[in-house]
Amino acid sequence: MPVLDSLVDALSLTAEMTWDTWWALVLGFTVSGAVHAFVSEERMSATLGDDGWREVGLASLFGAASSSCSYSAVATAKTVFSKGASLVATLAYTFAATDLVVELGLVMWVLLGWQFVVGEFVGGLVAVCVVTVLIRRVPDRRVEDAREHVRETREATCPTCGMSVDASEATDETTLETPGGTEFFCCGGCLGSYAASTENPRGGLTTLAGWTRAASSTVGDWEMLWRDIALGFVLAGLVGGFVPTEWWTALFGGHAGFEGVVYTTALAVVLGALSFMCSVGNVPFALVLWQNGLPFGAVLSFVYADLLIPPLVRIYRRSYGTLMGVVVVLTLALAAVTAGVVVHYVASFAGIVPQAGTGGTVDHEYTFVLNAVLTPVFLVQLVLVYGVDGVRDGLESRYTRGRDAVVITHDTVRTIRSTRSLAPVTTVVSRRLRGVADRLRGGS
Repeated sequence: MPVLDSLVDALSLTAEMTWDTWWALVLGFTVSGAVHAFVSEERMSATLGDDGWREVGLASLFGAASSSCSYSAVATAKTVFSKGASLVATLAYTFAATDLVVELGLVMWVLLGWQFVVGEFVGGLVAVCVVTVLIRRVPDRRVEDAREHVRETREATCPTCGMSVDASEATDETTLETPGGTEFFCCGGCLGSYAASTENPRGGLTTLAGWTRAASSTVGDWEMLWRDIALGFVLAGLVGGFVPTEWWTALFGGHAGFEGVVYTTALAVVLGALSFMCSVGNVPFALVLWQNGLPFGAVLSFVYADLLIPPLVRIYRRSYGTLMGVVVVLTLALAAVTAGVVVHYVASFAGIVPQAGTGGTVDHEYTFVLNAVLTPVFLVQLVLVYGVDGVRDGLESRYTRGRDAVVITHDTVRTIRSTRSLAPVTTVVSRRLRGVADRLRGGS
C-alpha cells in the first residue's frame, strides 16, 4: 500500500544516510575535540582584538578547526568577544565554527559530492567577507555597548551552549558548583562537557591527559548535537519518502534568470532558518532539496542559514542587545544569500555544478572500511570519558530503549497492514510510550 511503501522508503533513506556518514561524523568530531582541548579561549581572545583582515582570517581558521554546534559556536564567540575580541572577528569565528568545519565538509562530501565541499568553502569565504564589510560600518560605541551587554547577561545563559537557563528549575543534573560560584546548564550533556573541560588537565599533544580532555570535548559535542543530527536524518527520510516531487517543483520552479536565483536562494535561507537544526543536521535535508530541484548555490545557503534559526536569534538579542541583535541577524542573512548567489554563478562558470539530483562521493566499500576503523576510535573516546563501567551501563540502557522502539515500530506496521489506516497508530504508540515511561520511572 502507498503509505507503507513511503514509510519503508523513508526508513531506508534514513538508514542509508546514517551508515554513509557515520565515519565522517566520528572523524570530524574528533578533530573538533582536539582543537577545543589544545587551543584556549584566552589565546583566541588575545589574537582577535582587531578587526583587520589578518584577525578575520585567523578567526575563520580557529572556527573552521573547532565546533560544528551552532549553540556552542555562538557561546564561544560570546566569550571571546567579552574578553576583548573584535565584533568582526567574533562573527567571522561564529560563521566558520558552524559552516566551515571539518565534519560538515565530510558529511557534505559523502552525501552531496566534492563539488558542494568546494562551493561550501568558497561561499564561506564570500560570507565572511560580507560580514566583515558590513560590521566594520557599525559605530565603535555600539560595539562597546554590545560588549558590555554580553558581560552583564552572561550569567543568565548556559556556559556551554549559550541557551537561556531558568535557575529556579535547575536540578542536580543541570547544576555544578565551581570555585567561581554555581553554574546552571540547559541539559546534562552541556554540564558533562563543561565539567570534563575544566576537570581534565590541559596536557600536551603527547600526553594522555591532553587526549582525555580532547575526548571529553568530543563526547560533549556528541551529547549536544546527536538529537539535531538524528532529527535531520529522520526528517530528511520522511520528506524524501512522503513529499511528492510536484510540491517541490511548484515551490522552486517557474523562476528563471538572476531574479530566479536570488528568489530560490532567499527562500532556501528561510527554509534553513525554519528547520531549527544545526549545519550537519541540515545536510541530509539539503540532499532532499537538491534532488528535488533547489539550485546549487541555494543548497549551500540553506546550510548557512543554521545561524538564523529562531533559538539563536533570541540568543543574539539577549546577549548583544536588541539593536545589535537585529544587526547581527540581518548581516548573517545577507551574507548567506550573497554567498549562495555568488557561488552559484562561480560554480556554473567553472563547470563544476553536478548534474541535478546526483551526489555522493565515497564508494560503499570504502564506507565499510572507514566505519570499521573509526567506530573503535569512538568507543575509546567513550571509555576515556566514562570508563568501562559507565560505557557498559549506557549501552545497556540504550539497548533497552532500542528494543522498546523496535516493538513500537513492529506494532505500528502490523496495525497499518491490518487496518489499512493510520488512525489506530497513535493509540498503539501512545500505549507503548506510556509503558516505557512507567518502566523508566520505576528505575527498571
